[in-house]
Amino acid sequence: MSKMTDRIDNQHYVNLAREQYEQQQRKTLPTVIVPLVSGGNIYPKNHILRSGTVEMRYMTAYDEDILTNASYMKTGVVFDKLLESIITTNVNISDIAADDKFGLIINARILAYGADYEILVTDPKTGNELKRTFDLRTLKSKDFTLIPDDLGEFEYKVNDEYTLKFKIPSAQINDSTISSFLKAVITQVNSDRSATAIEHFIRYEFLSIDAKKFRKYLASNTPGLDLTISIEGEDGSTFNVGFPIGSQLFWF
Repeated sequence: MSKMTDRIDNQHYVNLAREQYEQQQRKTLPTVIVPLVSGGNIYPKNHILRSGTVEMRYMTAYDEDILTNASYMKTGVVFDKLLESIITTNVNISDIAADDKFGLIINARILAYGADYEILVTDPKTGNELKRTFDLRTLKSKDFTLIPDDLGEFEYKVNDEYTLKFKIPSAQINDSTISSFLKAVITQVNSDRSATAIEHFIRYEFLSIDAKKFRKYLASNTPGLDLTISIEGEDGSTFNVGFPIGSQLFWF
């Protein structure tokens, strides 16, 4: 029994040494300071992300294995795993908002393979499929002018009776129900921050018309990249398309 325990202990030290070695080697890779598309204004005052930047290292061929990992692709965590590997700032990936993550992925792609990105689009005038090269550096952040409090939250006045505090969610909300979305973003009703008060407000007091106005306000005041891009058509005129997002972002 002791021999088995010894083998387990020895393997632990081997794994620890390997991890320390890999961390030391990663520190030798060049890094850059990358701005967050939110400017950091959606995070609490004392959070490391409130600075509005993270440090990221250049990718290596070993990191490319993450992009082809079938398990990661199946579970939809491939980009999270990549960011975990290349971000050198001491931050929990789950704390980074979805739109900030996407901005970091774009920067990772530029650092890894350059800014030129080939896309296929359909010319609305001719119906023909066109191959175009898009410069990823031209993607711009949307205007975000809301002023956060020390918790990284924002105020919204529903009417004379109710004032809300809300936050920008740190991840995509997979539950499709409107009430679940509201519970994920509303943090305070008037002066009450309890889950019970928020649940009661959404269920019994938040009228549909007011809830719709709030969701529209939130959609218009969420930081991120402007993903509407301009493409040159066959006749030299331009047309707008949505930026194609997917794992192909890292392949030519």
